[in-house]
Formats: sequence, structure tokens, C-alpha cells
Amino acid sequence: MFELKTIALFTITALAEIVGCYLPYLWLKQDKSILLLIPAALSLALFAWLLSLHPTAAGRVYAAYGGVYICVALLWLWVVDGLKLTMWDIIGGLVALLGMAIIMFAPKSA
Repeated sequence: MFELKTIALFTITALAEIVGCYLPYLWLKQDKSILLLIPAALSLALFAWLLSLHPTAAGRVYAAYGGVYICVALLWLWVVDGLKLTMWDIIGGLVALLGMAIIMFAPKSA
């Protein structure tokens, strides 16, 4: 159960970070409303708060989170941007998830 909660929290955290970065991109590169910066700032604040919910050392959490972020970013590329993922994208995402699992769920010495 701990593993599922951790992965779910990482996924929500990654979505908050991606949305927080994607909305300013829309404003800067696609001439969307500057008002998008308001939900972007809220999303990035949510992202920072979500990272603080993990009970383990921050460095380990950030390292493991990176693996989940990679996978969520690839899914965003596919779902939101409409780009087809390559076999290498998928393999890279799986390798990143494996790295996350090793960091977070391997036995820890006291």
C-alpha cells in the first residue's frame, strides 16, 4: 500500500509541476492570456507542498520523483501535445521508473 500511495503522490506532484510550467509556456510561446500565470503559480505552489508530504529524506525523494516525472512528462507529450511516443521514449520511461523503484523501495540500512 505504501508503494501505491508513493507512486500516486509522485504522479500528482508531477502533474502539478508540468501544469505550472506548461501554462507560462502557453503565454510566452502561443500568445495566450497572461492570466494563465495565476493558475501556474498556484500549481507550482501545490507542487512544492506535495513534495513536502514525503516522510523520507528530501534528496532521496527528489531523486526518485525524477523518474516518475519523466514518465508523466512523456504521457503529457502523448496526451496533451499529441505526439506519438517512440519505442525509445517508452524504454527510457520504464528505465526511469525502475530507477525510482530501486531508490524508494529497496531495503534501507539503519
